[in-house]
Amino acid sequence: MDVKKVLLLGGSGFVGTYIANRLSQRGIEVTIPTRRRERTKALIIQPNIEMPEANIHCEKALTELMQGHDAVINLVGILHSRDVQLPYSRDFAEAHVELPKKIIAACKAAGVRRLLHMSALKADPKGPSEYLCSKGEGEAIVRAASQDLDVTIFRPSVIFGLGDSFLSMFASVLKKLPVFPLGFGHARFQPVWAADVADAFVDSLGNEATFGQTYDLVGPKVYTLRELVDYTARLTGSNARIIALSEGWAYLQAGLMWLAPNPMMSPDNLRSMQVDSVGEAGCNPPADWQPTALEAVAPTYIALNTPKGKLDSFRYRAGR
Repeated sequence: MDVKKVLLLGGSGFVGTYIANRLSQRGIEVTIPTRRRERTKALIIQPNIEMPEANIHCEKALTELMQGHDAVINLVGILHSRDVQLPYSRDFAEAHVELPKKIIAACKAAGVRRLLHMSALKADPKGPSEYLCSKGEGEAIVRAASQDLDVTIFRPSVIFGLGDSFLSMFASVLKKLPVFPLGFGHARFQPVWAADVADAFVDSLGNEATFGQTYDLVGPKVYTLRELVDYTARLTGSNARIIALSEGWAYLQAGLMWLAPNPMMSPDNLRSMQVDSVGEAGCNPPADWQPTALEAVAPTYIALNTPKGKLDSFRYRAGR
């Protein structure tokens, strides 16, 4: 399958930027709809990237956007909602369930068969959190469309890399506070590098062997949350004291953070952590999947924010 033009939904976000860069480098034309074009200048200046202002939650607008495209990539997702409902709030429903329905309908109307969809590792309609539950519903909807569309689904664990809201968040807090209260330190993750995720998406675009497949994207090593925070502290040179919180205190802390204008944590995030985000029996990675170690990447964007890291960077550039 020859893919020359891609509609990238959620393309101005963290992972979307990596995928947009990969597509642009390969000479593929990329359309990234945005509500505020002026906020995405870093992508606008790149070759082969067009960023029209549009409301992707409008099915008519989606259908018009898809005209002339060979494939659609859906990366849209949210981590927090101001509302709480069972099984999930309206915000989660709109982003993870209703939007995939609209995308599928628009693909059929515009005659676009190729669809790549970002789900999440351990997404499950019966999952313990609104996030995992809504992601699971959306994944099931996209998988059911494989009878009419050439669908590939990706389920990554937590994603790290320059611009992330994971290790970078830990680093920011560790550098500012003398004490770091940590809840659910036992939760396990298998972090995957954003660049590896981007390569998996882009490599599968024209590969017919990936049609109808669901792939789990995980890194080479499993860590507890406490191990990841400890590692980030070493990279930043932080002497912050890390204090383990009981489950009750952890939910209280998350609830207070949830009230912030841009919350770093919410009670629903903790509910997601009840399920280890790791590849287990039955894990299905892409063919030839060789993920990059976290330790090979994290120092390049975490440690360089420290005085020693900046000095090491200057020495590297000077060839010393």
